[in-house]
Amino acid sequence: MKIGYARCSTARQDVAGQVAWLGKLGVDDAQVYTDHGYTGRNRKRPALARALEVCRSGDEFVVTKLDRLGRSARDLHEIVDGLVECNVALNIDGKVYDPTDPMGKMFIGFLAIMAEFESDLNRQRTRSGVEVAKAKGKMRGKQHRLSPLRRNLLLRDHETDRFTVDDLCAGYDLKRTALYENLKLARVERTATEPNSPDELSA
Repeated sequence: MKIGYARCSTARQDVAGQVAWLGKLGVDDAQVYTDHGYTGRNRKRPALARALEVCRSGDEFVVTKLDRLGRSARDLHEIVDGLVECNVALNIDGKVYDPTDPMGKMFIGFLAIMAEFESDLNRQRTRSGVEVAKAKGKMRGKQHRLSPLRRNLLLRDHETDRFTVDDLCAGYDLKRTALYENLKLARVERTATEPNSPDELSA
């Protein structure tokens, strides 16, 4: 029997293409297991665990690419070693590899290293992209400062003593630190606008 496995890293992605290709490789739809929203570095994938559990001696474990199985060389070797112990062959895009054969073992090891290398490159590109975006001011993060009007309302609500800090945090969608920062700023703004002389009071 052929047991198929497909994976996508985010819930927004679709495994339909992988599933269709597994069908062309001879895997019955009922024997295809899919994980949505799991990266290749996440070893705890429910569908992968079920797929490995149903494998029996003489079966083939089929994936479209080795990186669908994992992106960590260590994890890939552990998975492959588990298949070997169960006498299950590894089928990658229609080519069956025998991990017990020196050449097959070497090739699988090479593919595992390349999968991990590609994953590391992608993570590095992502970090670099984030840093560039931050430098250009395109990723400012969540802004916790309220508008002057909202700050004034927050200060008035706070001074009524009718609301707890948690109530105000929830009502103004602020964390405690941001709440206190806004209250402090509101007091400064109020002081700056208050009249400070008798002439100003009577004006």
